[in-house]
Amino acid sequence: MSNAPEVVVYQFSRSKVERGDFRHFLSLYGLEQLPTGRNLRQMMGAFEFCVEGYDDDPREIHSIPEVRRFYAAFHEAWPYWLYFCNLESDTLKTMILCCLPNLTAIKVDGRATVGVQFDPLELVRFLGRDFVPMNLICERGQMFERGIYDRSRAVFAYFDRPFDAEPPP
Repeated sequence: MSNAPEVVVYQFSRSKVERGDFRHFLSLYGLEQLPTGRNLRQMMGAFEFCVEGYDDDPREIHSIPEVRRFYAAFHEAWPYWLYFCNLESDTLKTMILCCLPNLTAIKVDGRATVGVQFDPLELVRFLGRDFVPMNLICERGQMFERGIYDRSRAVFAYFDRPFDAEPPP
């Protein structure tokens, strides 16, 4: 039996994105609706988010203004991404790219994908602010220091950032 959480894929429709409407999600997973203790710990890393209705749009998802606005507003309302998002896919990276103020897209001839450049300090500041809500959820889940340390280290690794903190005793 695996300890990996079941992944919840939550898809926002284009109309919800354009209206900035994530009320249904919050009605299910807002802070007041979340469990505590073991049940909450089992939800760590269990969410993936996506938006639908943009498949025919030639722009990268992080370049679409209404998607950027949506994810920024969603993050403001539900800042627990570092705790809940699955670190096995690129969805968290895409969501956070949508929240960073300055992006530069780089198209290389012969490649299907577009590269993205951003100020690494903007990413570090974003992550730094997000560890506060992550730790709030960790406390609500009654996690031991080692579990919080391991998740923090995994988040840094996910973003290819160095993690120099010593593990708890």
